[in-house]
Amino acid sequence: MAHRNPVPISALVLGVAGLIPFLGFAALAVSGTDGGLSSIGLSPRTILSAYGAVIASFLGGIRWGAAAARNSGNGDYLLAIIPSLVAWAAMAAPAPWDLRILGALVLAWGLIDQDLPRRGLVPLWLGRLRLVLSGVAGAALLVAA
Repeated sequence: MAHRNPVPISALVLGVAGLIPFLGFAALAVSGTDGGLSSIGLSPRTILSAYGAVIASFLGGIRWGAAAARNSGNGDYLLAIIPSLVAWAAMAAPAPWDLRILGALVLAWGLIDQDLPRRGLVPLWLGRLRLVLSGVAGAALLVAA
């Protein structure tokens, strides 16, 4: 099956590249150094939290786009807005809850979206890729919390 439906190289490369901010800023947050970010009034945690929220919103957009492309119904549109709303609330939560909420959300959404390939709304490769990317990103957020 994998040979008939491979992950497009651009999706793989860009997906893995999207993990760089998660891993880099989580490493900075855990190490206790700010990488010079304090000179511009930022911290690795702040950037990691903002990036996590943006990516969580993107994850909801995957479901929205799949629903629109296949006219799958109102339930998918409703479900698609949850990551954005939860991520927005997480941004207002105090540390360490901001990153904990975002980490749990990203991990959970990788599992929740596994219904999309099963229902034929997205290719099988996307489900597999999402599990890996969400696993790494969610773990980075939780470790940095």
